[in-house]
Amino acid sequence: MKYERPYVLSIAGFDPSGGAGITSDSKTMEALKCVGLSVCTANTVQNDVSFKACYWTSMPIMLDQIHLLFERFPIGFVKIGIVENWLVLDTLLTALLLQQPTVKIILDPVLSASTSFLFHADASNDKNEFLDRILEKIYLITPNFNEIQGLYPDKNIEATIAYISSKTHLFLKGGHREDALGKDVLYQSNGTLVEMLAADGDYSEKHGSGCVLSSAITSYLSHGFSLETACLKGKRYTEKVLSSTTNLLGYHG
Repeated sequence: MKYERPYVLSIAGFDPSGGAGITSDSKTMEALKCVGLSVCTANTVQNDVSFKACYWTSMPIMLDQIHLLFERFPIGFVKIGIVENWLVLDTLLTALLLQQPTVKIILDPVLSASTSFLFHADASNDKNEFLDRILEKIYLITPNFNEIQGLYPDKNIEATIAYISSKTHLFLKGGHREDALGKDVLYQSNGTLVEMLAADGDYSEKHGSGCVLSSAITSYLSHGFSLETACLKGKRYTEKVLSSTTNLLGYHG
């Protein structure tokens, strides 16, 4: 009897280079034995080193795609990447929970491209109010050190970590930290803290590595692994991609 793969939905932007966004997510999900579904939030003009423009998908199109996918497939896990602003994200989360109240949502809060293109530049002034609501609707958030400091800029990083992890699970990526490069930390909402060190390896920077990590974690969760195990296995899978080539576009599988 053949094993039926779980359905996992990526809601993210389209990257023509294939290194990030829904293309990268689909590659990761396929490699980890999931059926990767996708809703495109933006059509971007970019490659692995340059970001030129972003054309946002209209809300009605995204909502129609979400509705039709949930009507057809049993989706238990959703990964979300770039969105236009916090209001759009909150609307998408509400729609997902209306379709499936038990769905677990993993948010990779991409605030800017590596070229400093801002994805939330026109967001509402009530950012904190939106963020509070958003954190209560998601299962896990996966910012890096730069991104987490932009979520609640009125708080220091320790206070931000404590605040976010009081509302949802937080996986803080360590690729940008200066004190211990590559050390990730999982802060669970029950107060448990798990540090995850990088395995020995010859790694090189990859375009879209954050997308790979968040979609890998989502994929492992869909297979029934615990949050801690899914995060560790997702980290190890990402490390394989980081060591697969010496250029900016990694290999999957």
